[in-house]
Amino acid sequence: MPEAEFQVNGTLIWYYYICKRQVWLMAHALGPDQEDNNIYQGRTIHEFSYQRDKKEIKLGNVKIDLVRSEKGQLVIGEIKKSSKFLTSATRQLQFYLWQIEQMGIAAGGELFIPEEKQRIEVTLDEEARLELETATKEIIDIVEKAAPPPAQKIKWCKPCAYAEFCWA
Repeated sequence: MPEAEFQVNGTLIWYYYICKRQVWLMAHALGPDQEDNNIYQGRTIHEFSYQRDKKEIKLGNVKIDLVRSEKGQLVIGEIKKSSKFLTSATRQLQFYLWQIEQMGIAAGGELFIPEEKQRIEVTLDEEARLELETATKEIIDIVEKAAPPPAQKIKWCKPCAYAEFCWA
């Protein structure tokens, strides 16, 4: 895939910190099993939580779960089913903060985990920017390959909605 046509998005950042094979599959329009219980639960939580907020805001290649104003500051939020993938969720939200920062928009970030009644503040610092630059380049490298990285058993395989692509 030529780099000019392809843009890294938050979903790919999310998958990058879980499984590189999922990055390739998602980028090549091979989506996970939409009937998977985890995907269904996540979609339901997203749909029915924080109904008073503006949700599903699209800015360029960024799709933000929710936007609100708190104490005069714009806050963008990412809704997650659980804190199990906290690193991935944090990097995904930092990616959104980084992308909108490049558009000239200042914002804070919060992860919302309604089932655990958690709100976690997320900031974008220089270390995160450098990490995201590296991750973005590596995602492009993964996507440009002719085939996905080989399947590897990791701790996230058992509940994975992509399992059929690896172990069928």
